Amino acid sequence: MTTNDTTADTTAATADRAPEHSPRLNWAKHAPEVYKAMLRLETAAQRGLEPKLRELVKIRASQLNHCAFCLDMHTKDALAAGESVQRIVQLSAWEESKHFYTEKELAAIELTEAVTVLTEGFVPDEVYEKAAQHFEEAELAQLIAAITVINAWNRFGVSTRMVPGHYEAGRHQ
Repeated sequence: MTTNDTTADTTAATADRAPEHSPRLNWAKHAPEVYKAMLRLETAAQRGLEPKLRELVKIRASQLNHCAFCLDMHTKDALAAGESVQRIVQLSAWEESKHFYTEKELAAIELTEAVTVLTEGFVPDEVYEKAAQHFEEAELAQLIAAITVINAWNRFGVSTRMVPGHYEAGRHQ
């Protein structure tokens, strides 16, 4: 198959799909200091966390927040970090798929949901205590920071309708 054949196949495959939406706003361009601060916060928040765990947390928060841009980014980064497709796919139903994850990962995923949703207005003690059993205090602080930061990114992504599908793994690590 030639390059032109590949391009034609790709064009034909996307011709049947819905059109890509446009972003509402390029917030990074219009608020560059906020964007730069977020990048610094992201870098600081990810220190000390295992890359696959970090990406699982980001994917789960992004699923809950319906952030397609962040889902695209973090599934690609998770795969690049060696995460399996099966564990990524099962993440949205983790409570029925616990056998795919370690106890430490489950504690992080549950804490991610509690911090992201805050339906009761607080993180339940039993969820926090479970996480505290699996993470040293410094690592737990970093985990909470990572969860908080991805939630902030999700809010930027969803509110400005950032377009998924164009991210290349590792671009923002």
